[in-house]
Amino acid sequence: MSPTPLPRAKHADLTRPNLGDFARHELALLGAPCGEIQRLAARLTAALAPAGHRVGYVDADHASGDAEAAQTLSPLLQAGAWAEVTDKIHFRRRDDHGPFDRFAQPALLAAADLVLVNGNHFRARQQIVLVDPRKSLAHKLDKLTDVQVLVLAEGVGELPDYLQQHLPHHAALPRFALADPAGLAAWVRQWLAARQAPLRGLVLAGGLSQRMQTDKSRLRYGPTGREQREVAADLLAEVCQDVFVSCRAEQAAEMPVGLQPLPDTFVGLGPMGGILSAFRHDPNAAWLVLACDLPFLTTNVLRTLVAGRQPARLATAFQSPNNDFPEPLITIFEPRAYPELLRFLGLGYSCPRKMLINSDVEVLPTPGEEALRNVNTPAERAAAEKALG
Repeated sequence: MSPTPLPRAKHADLTRPNLGDFARHELALLGAPCGEIQRLAARLTAALAPAGHRVGYVDADHASGDAEAAQTLSPLLQAGAWAEVTDKIHFRRRDDHGPFDRFAQPALLAAADLVLVNGNHFRARQQIVLVDPRKSLAHKLDKLTDVQVLVLAEGVGELPDYLQQHLPHHAALPRFALADPAGLAAWVRQWLAARQAPLRGLVLAGGLSQRMQTDKSRLRYGPTGREQREVAADLLAEVCQDVFVSCRAEQAAEMPVGLQPLPDTFVGLGPMGGILSAFRHDPNAAWLVLACDLPFLTTNVLRTLVAGRQPARLATAFQSPNNDFPEPLITIFEPRAYPELLRFLGLGYSCPRKMLINSDVEVLPTPGEEALRNVNTPAERAAAEKALG
């Protein structure tokens, strides 16, 4: 009797990033006239930007359908150009005829760690409700899917009956006066901090070790006599929620007990393949990536990296001891780094450092002594064995 064939899978089983309509963290502001929403968004941005937050804003132009407005297009766009990019020296501007949909929107705002949305025009996954007698929300209750906070205009003491009925938990929601943007901004900072991505560890142990001529991840230094992949995993376990060992498929079967193998699904790409494979496994985590050839590394150095983590950036790294560039193989990559790594791969670059050099990255001072000294050759191995006893 022939075995029952497995059901056909039409698409790969991928874990999708936890995105809203525009970004991972987005808040729609609605319930007041558009001018009031724009002013509040500007005040929030002014309060959040000095703390390092990259805030995006989404709105619509009421005159966008007017024939007169069409005449404001540049001569190039009027002539039929698909896109025009202008370097304004202090900022860049792009005008195009491309679609504005749920697939294009996150890419437009990929550099922002928070997106504020004019909820009069667009939806967002979470909402800030402005209670203003000038703008009723009675016909927009379907947009109030996950209200996070209430902002009361001057003279407003209670919610209208229809809002009280629609928001049975309204008494438990934080409340701020519209005249208190600083208080609301402090709440937003706490809201973002509570949504910081969990930190997972990744030991890069899938390389071919061609210069060393033997598997670097299985070398043993110092009196413990333990393999480097085990030592690195233990170091990461001190600061990460859980730890995986990036490896080639054939290495997974012989992984020591207690280590979680994560075989590469992006193959032939070196460290980039291991990092991308980790993000494919969990695109909603931040990954602290650690090479297996750093026998001088200490837990204190990793704690310094984690303490300096800036989730608003794409990554947090140390400056390399050998140059002014970030060191890519002891780095925290935030979830927003995943599409950026893929973008660089699509441009023909498989070097994580290339992305870090050309992206919004927090670079910490090089740790002292020899913490980032890596060991790649037999001569370097002999020197390290002598130094570590």
